[in-house]
Amino acid sequence: MTLAYVFLAFLVMLGMMLAGIPIAVAMVAIGVVGGLITFGMPLVESMGSVIWASLNQSLLTAIPLFILLGELLLRGGIADRMFYALSIWMNRLPGGLLHTNIASSSLFAATSGSSVATAATIGTLALPTLEKRGYPMGPALGSLAAGGTLGILIPPSVNLLVFGSLANVSVGQLFLAGVIPGIALTLLFSLYLLISQWGKHYGGEEERISFADKLRASKSLVPPLVIFFIVMGSIYAGLATPTESAALGVVTAIFFVWYGGRLNLELLEAVCINSARTTGMVLLVIICALMLNVTVSLTGVAQTLTQWVVAFDLSVLALLLILIVFYILLGMFMDVMSMLVLTVPVAMPIVMAAGIDPIWFGIFIILMCEIGLITPPVGMNLYVVHGVRPSGGDFREVMWGAFPFVIILLLFTFLMMAFPDIALWLPRNMMG
Repeated sequence: MTLAYVFLAFLVMLGMMLAGIPIAVAMVAIGVVGGLITFGMPLVESMGSVIWASLNQSLLTAIPLFILLGELLLRGGIADRMFYALSIWMNRLPGGLLHTNIASSSLFAATSGSSVATAATIGTLALPTLEKRGYPMGPALGSLAAGGTLGILIPPSVNLLVFGSLANVSVGQLFLAGVIPGIALTLLFSLYLLISQWGKHYGGEEERISFADKLRASKSLVPPLVIFFIVMGSIYAGLATPTESAALGVVTAIFFVWYGGRLNLELLEAVCINSARTTGMVLLVIICALMLNVTVSLTGVAQTLTQWVVAFDLSVLALLLILIVFYILLGMFMDVMSMLVLTVPVAMPIVMAAGIDPIWFGIFIILMCEIGLITPPVGMNLYVVHGVRPSGGDFREVMWGAFPFVIILLLFTFLMMAFPDIALWLPRNMMG
């Protein structure tokens, strides 16, 4: 297949998305029409068996389990108690509760695996207090939107799991590779808030809580930390696969919800229904992308693009800079999951030919997805945080509030390009 047809099909699909057609429908349309034009009905008829073979693997069972884990944390009261415990420790830092937004997001991300769920949960808990105490809404909303992006980087992450499935690389190593970048970004976000909010104080920060009360409240941090160490520890110790570790996390979360006196049939029904809805949405996007990828694979699009890129004899740095621009532009018009499942099968042969480590590239592409989550017009976290804002307001506040964090993410990406061991040191030393 010629490059002209490849770029034409991509532009048509992008045009359909901009016209308001759902992304899943656009991918199916291009995949099916392209398959019909190239090979006729036999290719379209074979898509069912290919999709079944791709989805019929135990690894993908971890997706609904991690989503269920996040729902249990939210509706079981673990998240709100965690937020309060962190807030009383960070209340007196310059910027006060803005640091609590970042810390709570990172801790919730370490158990929920979803950026949208992280932004919605912490935003719902934090915004009423932030508005009551007179915090500036730009930095407040921006910290919540940016903190939410950590949900797809800090393990366990549904997006890292999907990447591992698509790229055929170890999910356990991807999870470990996301730990240091996730912690580093959390610290960088807080450092920016510390500098930008230096000398500023807001209502309620004068409240003093005794050290003994702080220690008593800190017991609310135990459940998310225990769940994180059970999930990651079982994978690292070789005791469980990612799917089995997700199941262990769910069982542990149910125990903590029961211990907190929140476990009942109504709660279980609510978390199961919401988990099923979210899982259905994620799997629908994956199925539609697989239908497109069948056509992409059999028409040789990946090989054509790889040969075209290799012909330019680009350095690794030049290739990565081009990919950064490409993913930033793509993230402006496409949601994270669609961007991931659409581009990974095409991008992987190119980066492998350039000698880029696939584990490192997994973290790189997740960082690009994080930027897409907080860049308009389709930045999902921007809309989520704006949507849970109690008093409404101008959308530009959350957009400009998140902009400094986009710069931080870009700078961190360049730092990881200069020092790949930021992502690779932990999986290399813990899993060989």
